Amino acid sequence: MSSGKRVLVVGLGIAGMSAAVRLERAGWTPVIVERAPERRTGGYFIGLFAEGKQAAQALGISDVLHTRTPERKRSWEVGRYGERHRGVGFLEQPGEPEAVLRGDIEQALWSRIDGRVEVRFETVPASISPHGDGVSVTLRGGSGMTTEEEFDLVVGADGLRSTVRELVFGPHERFMKPLGAVICAFQMSRQIPEFRSEDALVIAEARRSLWVFPLGDSAPTALFTYRPDNVDAQFSRPPVEVLRGAYAGLSADGAVEVALNELAHAPQYLFDSVHYVEMPSWHRGRVVLLGDAAWCLTLYSGMGATSAMRGAALLGDMLDKHGGSIEQALQEWEQQLRPFIRKHRRQASFKAQVFVPSSRLLNRARSALLAWGARRKLRAALAAQTAG
Repeated sequence: MSSGKRVLVVGLGIAGMSAAVRLERAGWTPVIVERAPERRTGGYFIGLFAEGKQAAQALGISDVLHTRTPERKRSWEVGRYGERHRGVGFLEQPGEPEAVLRGDIEQALWSRIDGRVEVRFETVPASISPHGDGVSVTLRGGSGMTTEEEFDLVVGADGLRSTVRELVFGPHERFMKPLGAVICAFQMSRQIPEFRSEDALVIAEARRSLWVFPLGDSAPTALFTYRPDNVDAQFSRPPVEVLRGAYAGLSADGAVEVALNELAHAPQYLFDSVHYVEMPSWHRGRVVLLGDAAWCLTLYSGMGATSAMRGAALLGDMLDKHGGSIEQALQEWEQQLRPFIRKHRRQASFKAQVFVPSSRLLNRARSALLAWGARRKLRAALAAQTAG
């Protein structure tokens, strides 16, 4: 049953669709606006931990979410000349997450709103004015025409460089904190030669690394991540040109060159600087931020999709609980969610050093830690076989 309340959701990614799914189920009437001309598909590797699986279940998408975890996964630490030894990959860390593609989660969410929720492409908010009992929004379409509309709630789920955040809370530099690193993630068309399709690869040196994440029923995702002296200068040329310079001298018996050639032909990729977002409050009046727009745990955390879905599910729970008091619902939502975000932000700082160590000393420590983890995992597997 509809409550008669309208919610504007800005952004058609995981956070935005999660919010629309949960609030539509709660009786709200969502309207989603998206800057792009059509829905994006595909995307890079995501590891879905227990919290992410719980959030997917809370949103009602578990039964349609396609997972891609390889059955016989194996991880290799690969040296600069191709020497290799067993390591511990992303999918083998504690909690053993499920492998999915970003597009798998988005497709599952889309299946729940397609035909049920109004979606306007090539549309962005031009102004947002919260007032006592709602929010006045000016929306600009692709043709440049604007409309003035009233909503009971606005959810800004439009990513790291959120338009909603800039319009309502202030300029990006106030909230975006740089980590001095760059990432490039993309789907490859084939595995690195001489490795099984289920193999994960980690090629890491001080300040630069290449990770290859295997998937059970498709080609792997590659992640280049490095720490340049000048981050802004990395975006003056095409990514493949920049990366060829950044990874000069690192081959790993041709693996790096293969990945760079794959990037040159990739239909889509993510190439961006790494920031986290820190805000004293995620809501102002009846405008609330969700996902990367509010907290951005970074790709290193492995918890971006999970936190977006969990935040959306909890937002719906709190609006259900508090009925007519939207402000009270938003306050309790923040109070309950912040400990989870703080925990994973702290962990992301450590994980960043695992993904791309900032010095030779930290790289040696990282290698020793992962080698110890690999030996421990192997001993556990042998013990299980013996017991069986």
